Amino acid sequence: MKRLPIRRKCRCCSKFFTPDPRTVDRQRYCSQPACRHASKQASQQRWAHKYGNGDHFRGPDEVERVQTWRRNHPGYWRKKTPSSQGTQPVAPQQANPAQSSRNATRALPLALQDDSLTKHPAFIGLLSMVTGSTLQEDIATTARQLLLRGHNILGGGLPETTSTTAEPCV
Repeated sequence: MKRLPIRRKCRCCSKFFTPDPRTVDRQRYCSQPACRHASKQASQQRWAHKYGNGDHFRGPDEVERVQTWRRNHPGYWRKKTPSSQGTQPVAPQQANPAQSSRNATRALPLALQDDSLTKHPAFIGLLSMVTGSTLQEDIATTARQLLLRGHNILGGGLPETTSTTAEPCV
């Protein structure tokens, strides 16, 4: 004989739900995000109202502990950009004049935005993976260096503008 699933009324939204079989005896809230948030708040309130827990994170000892930790870990809360940690700029390589290329030379666009490849989402995604950053200026710098290197490999000289200033590429 198969047991019928137990249905319970959510304490937050008052809708009926089927509790998880592993926690059927304890689950009082459904799985909707608002109800899960209400469940968390109720749980924290229950914990804070227990004897001895009300002033758990208060008092001069806790203030001193937090201040000491913050002094020992400066900038912990700031986001770290992967591109700023240990990367070095790559110097543009000069073309070898003795080497000839069978490929037809073509002029490099003056601005990075003139090249249609740099507007393609797959290319931008690839560059963000290579640089480890999603910042447009890091991607633009890398794209410019790649274009210069490719132009040099194909046998062309340096373009008229070899500025390495980063321009947004999207």
